[in-house]
Amino acid sequence: MSESKKSSIEFSQNSALESERLFHVKQYDVIIIGGGHAGIEASLSCARMGLQTALLTLDPSKIGEMSCNPSIGGVGKGQLVKELDALGGEMGRTADATGIQFKRLNTRKGSAVQSSRCQSDKKQYALKMQSVVGGQERLSVLSCEVKEIRTKAGAVESVVIESGGVRETLETRAVVVTAGTFMRSLMHCGEVKGEGGRFGEKSSVGLSDSLRDLGFAVQRLKTGTPPRLIAESIDFSKMEIQEGDVPPRRFSFWDTRIELPQVPCYLTYSNTRVHGAIRENLSRSPLYSGQIQGIGPRYCPSIEDKVVKFPQKERHPLFFEPEALDSNWIYPNGISTSLPADVQEAFVRAIPGCAEVKFARYGYAVEYDCIDPRGLSKSFESLQVRGLFTAGQVNGTSGYEEAAAQGLFAGINAALFAKGEAPFLLSRAESYLGVLIDDLTHHGVTEPYRMFTSRAEFRLSLREDNADLRLSPYARALGLLSDADFERFQARQERIDRSKQILAKKILKPTPQIDAILASLGSNPLSQPQFLAQVLKRPEVGLSDLFSMLPDPFPVELDADTAETLEIEVKYEGYIELQREQIERLRKLVGTRIPETLDFRKVAGLSFELRDKLTKLRPGSLADASAIPGVTPAALTAVLFHIRQKEGASA
Repeated sequence: MSESKKSSIEFSQNSALESERLFHVKQYDVIIIGGGHAGIEASLSCARMGLQTALLTLDPSKIGEMSCNPSIGGVGKGQLVKELDALGGEMGRTADATGIQFKRLNTRKGSAVQSSRCQSDKKQYALKMQSVVGGQERLSVLSCEVKEIRTKAGAVESVVIESGGVRETLETRAVVVTAGTFMRSLMHCGEVKGEGGRFGEKSSVGLSDSLRDLGFAVQRLKTGTPPRLIAESIDFSKMEIQEGDVPPRRFSFWDTRIELPQVPCYLTYSNTRVHGAIRENLSRSPLYSGQIQGIGPRYCPSIEDKVVKFPQKERHPLFFEPEALDSNWIYPNGISTSLPADVQEAFVRAIPGCAEVKFARYGYAVEYDCIDPRGLSKSFESLQVRGLFTAGQVNGTSGYEEAAAQGLFAGINAALFAKGEAPFLLSRAESYLGVLIDDLTHHGVTEPYRMFTSRAEFRLSLREDNADLRLSPYARALGLLSDADFERFQARQERIDRSKQILAKKILKPTPQIDAILASLGSNPLSQPQFLAQVLKRPEVGLSDLFSMLPDPFPVELDADTAETLEIEVKYEGYIELQREQIERLRKLVGTRIPETLDFRKVAGLSFELRDKLTKLRPGSLADASAIPGVTPAALTAVLFHIRQKEGASA
């Protein structure tokens, strides 16, 4: 990168991140294990809720490290980041502070599936997160390896750690495990393999055994990363330039700024030469030689998997993305691989623009242990051990965004547990995070779980733009939203409510000027006076178009984000109301608890298959039962009727 594009913002590591080798404090309210995205959000939420918190990590200098793709957001993932931000999390703020390209995806589709994404300066991102963690009151960062989680009478009691060859025991009320891809992790590059969950970092050896001893079912998954390439050795003129949005749109609802220079990415494609080089060497791939046992992500497959599973495709899109403003490393998104180094050189140099490419680092795969998340309650607390929570890739998910959202949620509940308060729960009807929680705890994982908009039944109501309206009141009640941020939220809510009232009551009368504007938009003239809201519901008419028809300025001042929310709420009012009714019905199902003593084998009208499935899974409510594959509305009615019969008989 040129000197002119270097960052003007530097985030220094706070001294609080320095390794505490002598652990003078032996007791904490909550202990967080792992310094990745889940661990950061978990530790910050606990500390901000007033708990003395310890963040345990193998290497404090790697806190906030972007192990793979240097980006935040994406389809479905952007919604999670917005929800995380609305709940008082840190990821959206840091993404704004360190983003070097911002883009709204799916803009040609409906509002329900539009998602934000930003390319981040990975160096600045990590430094910013370290600065926030280091400056947080009531949060200590300890450099150590966790060897064991100890319990007493079925509840967390302490954590055994090792640092510099010395073992210590830290007492605590609650633990959140966010170990990422580091539990018993192995890295693979061709026939070469070694311990480690990320390049240059060692594996965590004893933690997964400790979790297994505590009753968790442990399974094996796999992820991977592409090689890193030297920018000066790439001919970008043979690729399509991909600029970001102008102006860039922030992730955070709060008072953040996008101040770093914005840079382009580049699009190119694989070809038959690339695919041929890969096919000729599949026997040397750990994925196909049997060397890797873990199951990889379906929705972010390696280039080997793409070539094998989609033989009819002659090319696949590849995005070449800068890793940082002051780095010449390029991240070639789309060629994640564990093939040997010589094979990587052969197929990468067959990509247009890469004939003379030089490698900064070869791609590799990582195998790691994770738990079966069906062993968790809906608060992410272990069903076996009270006070033990898990979040992130240890739960079988993929991606920074899924991890961070889980971390915040688990951290909140660990803090509430330590305080002796009821857990904080979210339903799939009110958030993407609720969808993720529901999917994990009900269905478990057979491959790394990734969030998509298609997973949310109520996605029109769960948009990016209204995440604060849905979730920020929770953040305020939990103590995660400052006075200034809450006042900002209230002002936005008031502007939307007042604007809706005006649009519903103010009438627009037909005039030649208005008809001319409507005609220019391809819309029919007004045949009679109409309320502003009625005119706005026309597909061709946008809010700015409507305002141009008014004789006077609209009485409420609206920023771009608030105007977007207002327009969507008015245009899709009928559909949103229909979803509200569906959500209300789901809430009633949530409120109908299934007695623990209910014998599903005695429920008339259920098939033998459903009786066995419900007996095995033991859903706690009708809503839980409805999320189980194969459970139909008729089956729910049969269970409800059986419950009512039993209640009547016992009355």
